[in-house]
Formats: sequence, structure tokens, C-alpha cells
Amino acid sequence: MTEQAAMDGPIPLTILTGFLGAGKTTLLNRLLSDPALADTVVIVNEFGEIGLDHLFIEAVDGDMVLLSSGCLCCTVRGDLVAALEDLVAKRDAGTVSPFRRVLVETTGLADPAPILQAALSHPYLVTRYAIDGVVTVVDALNGYATLDEHSEAVKQVAVADRIALTKSDLLTDATRPEYGRLRARLRRLNPAAPLLEAAAGEATADALMGAGPFETSGKIPDVAAWLREEAYRDAEGDGHAHDHAHDERDQDSHDVNRHDSRVRAFCLTTDRPVPMAALDMFMTLLPSAHGAKLLRMKGIVNVAEQPDRPIVLHGVQHVLHPPVALPRWPDADRRTRLVFITRDLDESFVRRMWDAFTGTPAIDTPDRAALMDNPLSLRRG
Repeated sequence: MTEQAAMDGPIPLTILTGFLGAGKTTLLNRLLSDPALADTVVIVNEFGEIGLDHLFIEAVDGDMVLLSSGCLCCTVRGDLVAALEDLVAKRDAGTVSPFRRVLVETTGLADPAPILQAALSHPYLVTRYAIDGVVTVVDALNGYATLDEHSEAVKQVAVADRIALTKSDLLTDATRPEYGRLRARLRRLNPAAPLLEAAAGEATADALMGAGPFETSGKIPDVAAWLREEAYRDAEGDGHAHDHAHDERDQDSHDVNRHDSRVRAFCLTTDRPVPMAALDMFMTLLPSAHGAKLLRMKGIVNVAEQPDRPIVLHGVQHVLHPPVALPRWPDADRRTRLVFITRDLDESFVRRMWDAFTGTPAIDTPDRAALMDNPLSLRRG
């Protein structure tokens, strides 16, 4: 450690987490537009074979690191430690732009306990970084059902120092009572964390950052237990062990596209421009038939009618957000890329449907013609 680094003190490290589709990247873009976060390094973790989130994060004054090794509760933990070590080494050497804060945006499937344990106990990281709060993003529309179905979401809420509620502006008279139940449930899971509504302008950089050193006091007892469990696993040298029910063939080597035997990540791509009519049909049929199994869908599409202005798509289960046309391509890759994270939905089923609607040769002509005549014939998988 250099003398200047010692004088500067530990670098604040904020963890931004929240389940798939909660709105982490949207909130992150809003936060990074605040001058107070100008000198921030962002580390983005993505679950799956092709990373796209970094394309949707707008220009940052500083650097951005993309960790694409997969599930942050498992394989990316070592990569995160290495990335944090590398950052301070380059900062000390003056080979990167000076930064004053690091923000880690986790994948939506992340169990935050191993991340916290690594940052709290690593003998070198604790001298260079100080956890300055865990911010958890919760979807006002789907949050209650997500807590019912996914243990990761419960942990993300329980460890939070701040909870940012998104999409409350989309509530209706029919969904508002469940939102009230969601807020009450969040209070039970984490009595001390403030609930801040992003749509109301409450989830600002000032409100979310600067929570101070991470403490288990004020949180439910499970949080301390989870951290003790991770410490025990570290002592046993079992860095990849965790609660999730990986099937037997995953025990020797973890598949980065598999979080458990029911959750899969995959990417559909094509070099051909996609007609808007075909895209509309695909994006209408798939959520209507299998929305509950679509944990997350996001992508960038080369639309035939406007090849210089790609369309960005975001969807969570049955909810498909209105497509947004970008003014230009964010990088040199002009392929259409759609990333899916599904539960109990076979990749081959989605791929066959995609091939049929886009005219990709991977599906034979009779099947394509039959599907176009009767799209519901593929309602299985």
C-alpha cells in the first residue's frame, strides 16, 4: 500500500442488488448522473453466456469492469476479489483514472451473503475497502410473489441497508393492496432499512449512499447466521458451496449458465435484421403463453425497418416494457442479442419459436409454416 493510499483511507464499496427485473440498471443510470458519484468505478456482474447490461449503462466518469463469469454467489466470487485487488493496484500505480468509490451491481440471482463475507473478511480487501451499504432494489409490481418463490430475493432484502422500491408509478387500484402487503413484509424482513420509492424521487444518491460500515445489528438474526455459514465454508476451503440445489452433474464443475436445475440462462442471436412484425408476434406470444417462466428477458434488436437505430427490450414474466429505440448502436456488434433467464422453460422451445418467427434456417420449413399458421401449437416446454 502506498503512503497516499494509507492517508486516503479505505475506499467506500457499495453493493447494489435486487432480483431479476427489479430495475437495478435503471436506478444505477439515474445515480451515476449525480455529480456526487462522478468518480465511481462500477463492477457489473451478469448471469449467462453473453453480457448485455454494460451496454445499457450510460457513460460513467471513471471506469467500468464487467465480470461475466456467471453466478455471483458461486464462481464469480474469486473474480470479484481479483477485480477489487486489481483496481486498487492500478489506482496506486496511477494507471487508471482516480476514483473515490466502487459500486458492485450484482446479478439478480445473487445470494449477497458470500459477497459480504468476502469483503468483510479478506485480509487485504479489508485494509483497502469499507462496505458502505447494501442497496436492494425491489419491484413494486412483482416483489411479493418474488419473495414467495425465490430465497435469494429474501436474502437480498434482509441484508439491505437501504431498500429502493421501483415501478410504484405503475400500480393500479387492483395492485395497490398487494403493494401495501409488500411494504409490510419488507418491514418484517428488515425493520431498520428505509423504504425509498424511486418513482417519487426518494432513491437519490444522497439517500442511498453513505450508509456507513455494514452491521448485522438491526437486521433479522438470519443475516448473522448466513455470514457465519460463509465464514465456515471459507475455513473449509469450499468456496463454491451454497444452498442451491445444483443437480449431481454440477457438483464437480459449476455451469455458469445454471443457478439451479430449474433456472437457465441463454442468448438468442441472429445476424439478420428482424422485421418488426415478426418481433412483435414473438414478443406477444412468448410472454402470454409462458410469462410465469420468464424470470427475465432483455436484449438489443437490429430491426429491419431502422437498422441504424436498434431497439432495446426489457421484460419480467408477463410484463414487457415498451421498446426503446437507441439513437445509435452502443458498440460495433450489430447482431440481435436477446438474453433469457428462465425457470422450467426449455431453451430449445424458445429457440424454435424464435427461429420460426425470424426465418432462421435452424428450423425446417414445414415446422415454420405450421407454427406461423398456428402459433399456439408450440405451447409446451
